[in-house]
Amino acid sequence: MELKDKNFFKYKIGGLLYMPAFQKNIVEKIKNNSISCLNSVCFCLEDSVQDNALEAAEETLKNILRELKIFYQESPNKNLPLIFIRPRTPEHLQRIHEKFSDSAEIITGYILPKFDLSNAEKYCAVIREINCYVMPTFESEQVADLSTRTANLIALKKILDGVKEHVLNIRVGVNDLSNLYNLRRNVNCTIYDIGVVRDILIDILNVFAKDYVVAGSVWNYFGKEKGAWSDGLTRELTLDKINGFIGKSAIHPSQLPYIFESLKVSQDDLNDAEQILNWDSDSLGVVKGSGRMNELKCHLHWAQKIKILSEIYGVKQ
Repeated sequence: MELKDKNFFKYKIGGLLYMPAFQKNIVEKIKNNSISCLNSVCFCLEDSVQDNALEAAEETLKNILRELKIFYQESPNKNLPLIFIRPRTPEHLQRIHEKFSDSAEIITGYILPKFDLSNAEKYCAVIREINCYVMPTFESEQVADLSTRTANLIALKKILDGVKEHVLNIRVGVNDLSNLYNLRRNVNCTIYDIGVVRDILIDILNVFAKDYVVAGSVWNYFGKEKGAWSDGLTRELTLDKINGFIGKSAIHPSQLPYIFESLKVSQDDLNDAEQILNWDSDSLGVVKGSGRMNELKCHLHWAQKIKILSEIYGVKQ
């Protein structure tokens, strides 16, 4: 896919549905539009595939992409999900980019696992060479350890700024981060209840959220009916939004409508955003909004984000 419309794509990712590259039935589900609120999918060739099954997974994915390419070409006006692939290493990224080159036009980009200073320069060299969109994932000990975290995050931002036009989102891998501390949150806890992981996430936001969209972490629980899993997901989505995460990784289709709903904007927010974006005073820098103050210099970036989100996800009823 050509590098274009980045400002749209970085917000449209929304709930990114992860699946092993063996997931053949996704083709029919996309064709039949049977997954509600499906904005983007990630075919994983990393942790979800055993080492001895990698070659078979790649062949399966090649066939999946070939089928989807035909469907996407036949349905250009449909709102089809963005497609991402998760390789294992920079060398693997380069290899599968070549292997799947006949389907390149429908591949939106690649998700880079365990992105840290041990591989960042190598990844960026490949990114420049193959000219693709990427989403680095922070989930390794380098970015978790308090003694190295700040310096490493700042160094990683400097490296990524060199390929900024290629970076759609920054992503966070809270299962890997939790595993470093022998932790796993239960259905009644949000990731913000686990202090050692919460602090890592906030530091990532502090360094990156000024210049990049940072996506929220995966929620490990799901089900066909509402219950404790959906209540917990809703609580975590609220805290994601408050803290500045946009979108979220998903591991099951049942999670997607909740993520989609959380990305809708309120009518008050949209009214205020439009007032700010259509500022009509030559002298005043602050005016009354929807029961609050709107200040042009302070709220312009927020307003731009709200406007784009409203165009993609709509307005809460």
